[in-house]
Amino acid sequence: MSTVTQQSLAAAIRSRLLEAADAASSEFHQEDGAIKARHFVVDNVLPVDICMQIYQAFPEDWGQMREMKSLKEHKFTSKSFDTFPQLLHDISLAFQDQEIIRLVETITGIRDQIGDPLFYAGGLSMMGKGNFLNPHIDNSHDSKRELYRTLNLLYYVTPDWNPETGGNLELWDEKVRYRKTISSEFNRLVVMETNPQSWHSVSPVTEDKRRCCVSNYYFSKFPPTEKPHFHVTSFNARPEQKLRRAIMKMDTLARMMIRKVFRVGLGRKDVYQQPGSRD
Repeated sequence: MSTVTQQSLAAAIRSRLLEAADAASSEFHQEDGAIKARHFVVDNVLPVDICMQIYQAFPEDWGQMREMKSLKEHKFTSKSFDTFPQLLHDISLAFQDQEIIRLVETITGIRDQIGDPLFYAGGLSMMGKGNFLNPHIDNSHDSKRELYRTLNLLYYVTPDWNPETGGNLELWDEKVRYRKTISSEFNRLVVMETNPQSWHSVSPVTEDKRRCCVSNYYFSKFPPTEKPHFHVTSFNARPEQKLRRAIMKMDTLARMMIRKVFRVGLGRKDVYQQPGSRD
């Protein structure tokens, strides 16, 4: 078996995207009712054995990941690639290959996109039984507020995953009343536009399995809408969660007020640091 490298992963992804480019472009540009997040789905992104290796490289020890638990979400994330097998680093950065970025530009028509080697809000994600991510809009910019967020690339690697397992990607209308469900199936890539109306969520996982995902974002100096804008990550709640909706609205307003005073926020920037770059 030949060695799997970042370059070989990128080459395989490019090849599959080229095969799927016409269908992906049609899917991305078609009207989809009230759903505002344009998107496309590509299955069988990598050879099955390589995708399985990526899944097996994810930690079995949940303590190796950062737990994020609140009314908004319950999930585990990490961008500390140097603590995991090299394969997780390589597959994550493979999606930032310049030829892949240019190909995604062609498919989506979104110009001058830029990868994010710091993995601001990207990286590795795991969810287990009961974990969820409530409806939200991703924040509009990079950590320095110099570039606009344009696309979210989600690559799912858990074998034998199906809609009944939960953990499905959900795309919502602007008022978060109606949704479209996309199953987080093995070896599937979902590319989703981020804009001020691109509400999305992950439904609760219903089985005792690890839902593993490699996440990337692309950015651009051009805003995704005609009018330049800024917003923090804005959470809502499911239609039946009336009280939580009210709480999330107040939470978003409070965080927006803070960012008006402190342009780049107050918290520590959670970004990928190359080995040896820590103080």
